Amino acid sequence: MADADRMPVVARDLTKQFKGFTAVNGISFAVRAGESFGFLGPNGAGKTSTMRMIGCVSPVTRGELRVIGMDPDTQASAIKARLGVVPQQDNLDNEITVRENLLMYARYFDIPAGVAATRADDLLAFVQLSERAHSEVEPLSGGMKRRLTIARSLINEPDLVLLDEPTTGLDPQARHAIWDRLYRLKQRGATLLLTTHYMEEAEQLCDRVVIMDRGAIVAEGSPRELIDRYSTREVLELRVPDARRAAIRAAVGHAADRVEELPDRLQVYTADAEAALGIVSAAGIHPESALVRRSTLEDVFLRLTGHALID
Repeated sequence: MADADRMPVVARDLTKQFKGFTAVNGISFAVRAGESFGFLGPNGAGKTSTMRMIGCVSPVTRGELRVIGMDPDTQASAIKARLGVVPQQDNLDNEITVRENLLMYARYFDIPAGVAATRADDLLAFVQLSERAHSEVEPLSGGMKRRLTIARSLINEPDLVLLDEPTTGLDPQARHAIWDRLYRLKQRGATLLLTTHYMEEAEQLCDRVVIMDRGAIVAEGSPRELIDRYSTREVLELRVPDARRAAIRAAVGHAADRVEELPDRLQVYTADAEAALGIVSAAGIHPESALVRRSTLEDVFLRLTGHALID
């Protein structure tokens, strides 16, 4: 794997099995230094299993994997020393203060006390928690706890930061605050590897993504490239009675690239959604609701797999 020494992560035919169940099925990808690389897919797609192999907490079943130029099978300790990890669930120590959480974690990396103190203060400022430095963890909001977990992952100045579903369970305001911190972290030159099932999150944060489904990679590229390759510029979403769906298909047939039928709506993929809506109206069909929007990565996923990202 000649590229392994120059890229933070290189995988080839990576496979993970659990008692005969294949969670990750022969995937190949490479993460470049300084980029934000995302695994996008629904729960059960294999994203977390892949991250656990990269994080050296779950052994590779088959295939090749190099992390920061090293082999997780034989050099796990050296790799972990250079990783920052943000798990799906915050595992902060609620019995000590916000700042003490960072200082205690620094001990795992044998960081001198003076250095750890300076880094802790800098990181709390970075995640906008300086005013809560001496507060207990338990009363913090979910978004604050997530920011503290991110700060903790950076205490060893890692070469690679792994973020597993970094904003799951957060309200929109907290989610955007996390996105801002991660964007600023990337501006500092950090290499980020994240999993998400939020298409907007992937579009906001990732330079490149792989879309996973049932343990396999079904597409790879930048968010914009994937949308251009697999979807149309716009989408018209229509909610209509089931009895009117066939009529809409017939009306927009020549103006649509395709029409997807979902349980609660029709999605008309077209270069001009307003024009398609005009055609529907001219045909005497009056939908219960209509929405014109741009295509997203979820539309790409629907096109490639036949089901939505969040089922």
